[in-house]
Amino acid sequence: MGLLKRRRRERIRRRPFPPAWRAILERTFPRYLRLSSEDRAELEGHIQVFLAEKRFEGAAGLAITDEVRVTIAAQACFLLLHRDTDFYPSLYSIIVYPAEYVASHHRQDEKGFVEEGLQVRLGEASGRGAVVLSWDGALRGASDIEDCRNVVFHEFAHELDAESGSVDGAPLLPERSMYLTWARTLSEEWHALRARTSRHEPTDLDPYGATNPAEFFAVVTECFFQRPRQLRETHPKLYEELERFYRQDPTSSMP
Repeated sequence: MGLLKRRRRERIRRRPFPPAWRAILERTFPRYLRLSSEDRAELEGHIQVFLAEKRFEGAAGLAITDEVRVTIAAQACFLLLHRDTDFYPSLYSIIVYPAEYVASHHRQDEKGFVEEGLQVRLGEASGRGAVVLSWDGALRGASDIEDCRNVVFHEFAHELDAESGSVDGAPLLPERSMYLTWARTLSEEWHALRARTSRHEPTDLDPYGATNPAEFFAVVTECFFQRPRQLRETHPKLYEELERFYRQDPTSSMP
């Protein structure tokens, strides 16, 4: 990051955090209340920078209010705590629908066959500078911290993944020494999930994570923050890799 960008962001961080925004966090994002005072201050600063730099657009008639902006920004910025970050540098716009929406679907399987059609979605990282979200899905993920699914965490995990130059489940890691164990651990866990889902066996991870390594990283990011104790107990090595990457231990703020 350039010096001018850093200075501009520091000026934004020093602005008083609006009390109305804090009231929104307390109402829609209960995870905020579990943070230490230091982490709250860091998250508030991140939110201010995020909202100053990203554009929100309503779709299908949704009005973009402070509640929409702050609730989504809080979840996106939660993934950035304790990390040296450039605030999703390739992201410029967040497009928000009121609820689930229908989008065209194009996917090539391992054998080269292309599947096309329409699909109902809660969100997507477009790869073209925008993230698309459904407001009811974003609000549900923010308020229900026991549900393993969180569409904002999922889609912004894809944005973190993309910072390495490709969306493949291997984001930029804070230390070079992490790459070997990251690749080995996530590959083993992904193949194990694929094997279980192919046999139609129950799994504690969302079977959607078996789609490809990128979706696996997004799915386990959701579980890491939403159900950390369960993930730590059932997938300790995976939990350790995510803890080192995100520089957070979500179990420490649980009651």
